[in-house]
Amino acid sequence: MSATPDDELIEILSDQELGRTLVRLATQVLENVADSRALMLLGIPTRGVQLSKVLARELEQLSGHSIAQGAIDPTFHRDDLERIGTRLPQLTTLPTSVEGRQVVLVDDVIFTGRTVRAALEALQSWGRAERVMLLAMVDRGHRELPIQPDFCGRVVPTRRSETIELRLRDVDGDEGVYLRRFNLQD
Repeated sequence: MSATPDDELIEILSDQELGRTLVRLATQVLENVADSRALMLLGIPTRGVQLSKVLARELEQLSGHSIAQGAIDPTFHRDDLERIGTRLPQLTTLPTSVEGRQVVLVDDVIFTGRTVRAALEALQSWGRAERVMLLAMVDRGHRELPIQPDFCGRVVPTRRSETIELRLRDVDGDEGVYLRRFNLQD
């Protein structure tokens, strides 16, 4: 589905609310790891990568030290490529080995759970983390697998025909979370 001028765009989180939500999520992550120096954030393309960078900056401010941050591309581990279509794979970039690390997979929106399942499989091919957690800015429901985020910014029940858009200043020039209702016409 592509956006048209007739689509309805509803603000879920404003710029300020998104900022507060990021601080809350960063605080929750720090509260749940014994050693923040063992923490590694891995963003899931596409928006999860940018979100993990923003979150890493927030965690660095709270912890007083840098946080390992990278990206993990689950493309070749997906079981639903025929349904979602293929896309160009993104580069997996690991700042260091995952062995013995507290890994937080970061995604903008969790939907069916299939992307996260594929990301977990991709991560296993790089080693054995001590612990893997999941952070999602928005949980929109419709799970097909028993996967739930450990940290969630907002739960927004949606229709399958709707989408959630995370906008980040570094990429979009503005920030917020929006629900897009498509005005489907015959």
